[in-house]
Order: sequence, then C-alpha cells, then structure tokens
Amino acid sequence: MENYQDINARVISSWISSGWQWGIPVEHETFKRAQNGDWEVLLTPTKPVPRSWFPSPEGKTLLGLASGGGQQIPVFTAAGFSCTVLDYCDAQLDSERLVAGREGYEVNIVKADMTKPLPFSDESFDIIFNPVSLCYVESVEPILKECFRVLKKDGILLIAFDNGLNFITDEGDEERIVRGLPFNPLKGPGLYKEEDGMQFSHSFSEQIGGLVRAGFSITDVYEDTNGYGRLHELGIPSFWAVRAEKSFRRSAQL
Repeated sequence: MENYQDINARVISSWISSGWQWGIPVEHETFKRAQNGDWEVLLTPTKPVPRSWFPSPEGKTLLGLASGGGQQIPVFTAAGFSCTVLDYCDAQLDSERLVAGREGYEVNIVKADMTKPLPFSDESFDIIFNPVSLCYVESVEPILKECFRVLKKDGILLIAFDNGLNFITDEGDEERIVRGLPFNPLKGPGLYKEEDGMQFSHSFSEQIGGLVRAGFSITDVYEDTNGYGRLHELGIPSFWAVRAEKSFRRSAQL
C-alpha cells in the first residue's frame, strides 16, 4: 500500500486545487499590516492565538511545523521572527515560495515528513508553531519528543490537538454517534475514504500526556470548534490549543 503520508500529500493538493481554506495564501494587505504590528494567527479554525502566548520576535527563530500554505509563516516573518517552514505537501510549500517571492523576504523551506526525525539539530528554535495537523499522523508522541529536542531551553511549543469528536459523528448532519474511538483507517476496515485521506483520532493521554512525558510544562490552553456544522452551532469544541514550554528545571529533573 502507498505510504499514508504520500496519500495525504496528494489528497491535500487536490483540496487546495478546489479552494481549501487552509491552502489560500495571505493577501499583500495582511502582510503589510503584520509589518506594522497588526497581526494574528490561527492554531485552530476560529480563535486567534493570544498575542500573550508569543515572546517578542526580535532575534527569535520559529519553526512552522506542518504549517505550509502561505498563511502563518508570512505573518510571522512580517512580525519579525526568523522563520523555517516544514511541510510534506508540495502545493503547500509552493504557496510559501509564492508569498515570499511576492513580498521579497527569505524563508527556509523544508520538505520533510514529520513522522520521521526532524532534520534539525538539537536546540535549533525558540518557538514551534504546529496548527491542526496531527490528525494526519498515526502516532503523535514521537513528534512531541522531536519538538522537545529541537527547541531551545525555555523554548515554546504552540500546538493544536483534535479531541476526537469529529471522528464519531455522522458526516452529514452531525446528529448521531456512528463510530467509536480510536479511529485508525490503517487498522479499521472500511474507515478509509480516498477523498478524506488518512486521518487518525488521538486520545487525551496520547496528546496531553505525550506533552508531559516528552518533558514539556503546559502553561495555557483553550478550546475551539470546527467553525461550521451542528457541533459548532451547539458550541461543542472539537479542538484544543496548547501552549507548552521546554522548562529547563523540568527537563533537568527528567
């Protein structure tokens, strides 16, 4: 069978061709506003990340992990961060090149599979920004450990998790519970749909527990909805956004 990450890269490319909202690069006006200090970014569908979650950008290195698409990285660059973006989808990386060329800035663009060891040295970044994407990988804990490794001491991980509700309801009206958890199309016959790619549910223990076991200290969280559909209309959250730190004192104790 084709590698599931290659399946996802191909499916996401098709979504982008059809106008997928997470593959539309930012406009020039958004970039200019960010240069003037007026900026916000999303980890989850609707709620902007609090500006208090970010340090001052001067001299700070930032990795956009699975963050291609020309949406967050241009804003971070305009705000003053020194940015690297890693993604496995060529179309998403092409959007990064498009915006960088249009606005005239340099960005380190890396095509890599985040389920493999990250192609960076220990303690390379001050910040890692990982919007909703771990639902496209089977195992999250190795990725969290790699994030810890490549962050500098006292570095910050800003990450989004899916809480699993999107996998259990019917895909039309979201009125019925039709599946159990975990959702794993590699192990559950009939769960894979080509138009959806390979998506996986992950438990609280895998995600929040995985952060703690990797050595992170969680400093803040918030919830968010899908931004559409019945779950959203009822105010039922589908995602968690988490701010975590590579605390020197904590890592020294592990």
